Amino acid sequence: MAFADLSNILWRGREMLELLLFKLEEEQLVLASARTRWLAHATREVELVLEQIRQVEVLRAAEVEVVAALLGLPPNPSLSALAEAAPDPWGKLFAEHRKAFLTLTAEITALADANRDLLTSGHRAVRETLLTVGGAVETYGPRGSTVTAGVRPRLVDEAM
Repeated sequence: MAFADLSNILWRGREMLELLLFKLEEEQLVLASARTRWLAHATREVELVLEQIRQVEVLRAAEVEVVAALLGLPPNPSLSALAEAAPDPWGKLFAEHRKAFLTLTAEITALADANRDLLTSGHRAVRETLLTVGGAVETYGPRGSTVTAGVRPRLVDEAM
């Protein structure tokens, strides 16, 4: 029964990671389409999924301890150690879960990094635009640091 319980929790974890990936893709679409009014909503949905993942992780950690004790493993074993020690078909199933987790976490990391880059470049573009309108412009010095480039001509003729 403990093997089945752990497997069910691992399936739930996989589902949550897939949902997180989906929500990060939604967030990326919002960022790429410049629909910033929806960004807070998309980010809130990501945070809700992350909270669900934390809850599933607590259940997984507790169930891993039960299975580890049944298999005679030390506390807090890795999923690969459980897969090696568990009898078939559980060992194969745990190994498949591990492989899926590795794939999903790599995809999530790549997507989260891409979203962070979109946010950073968007922030930089807005800041540079506002500084241009305001008169001073930030640019980059020879060593890559940010420097103020002085006053530039305004796009709007204020003499009228």
